[in-house]
Amino acid sequence: MTMPGVNSEYSGFFFFSEEIEFKFQREKDMISCLNCMLTDHGSSLGCINVVFCADEYLAQLNKIHLGHDYYTDILSFPMTEDPLSGDLFISIDRVRDNAVKMSSVFDEELSRVIIHGILHLLGYQDDSKEKIKEMSAMEDKYLRFLVRSS
Repeated sequence: MTMPGVNSEYSGFFFFSEEIEFKFQREKDMISCLNCMLTDHGSSLGCINVVFCADEYLAQLNKIHLGHDYYTDILSFPMTEDPLSGDLFISIDRVRDNAVKMSSVFDEELSRVIIHGILHLLGYQDDSKEKIKEMSAMEDKYLRFLVRSS
């Protein structure tokens, strides 16, 4: 059974939208990137849900679950590292704004944010300058993979 908004080609990696209409155009490329990430980290896929939403929806989740009263581009909710399972909530509004601020293409910025979230699910943190640098290098590595696979 195929659910609307769900990629049926790869069981376990799903894309949804909540309170907005949005269709991610690079599902197949991102699935290939996820496979590379899982292989590199010696993990297998359980279930990853990627939920695209608006600023206000994500701000509410941020406030309820983390006690933070501000906008963010992504929230990651890890469940297990192997098999890798968790939920990623992504504000399309924030990603668009960030793409403009960084003179980046929207699709590239969105891909970076998804990769960033998957890295969080894999256990990476960005709570210090060193860890931010490490995550950024990993994001760049997997973005290069996406460019090659396109």
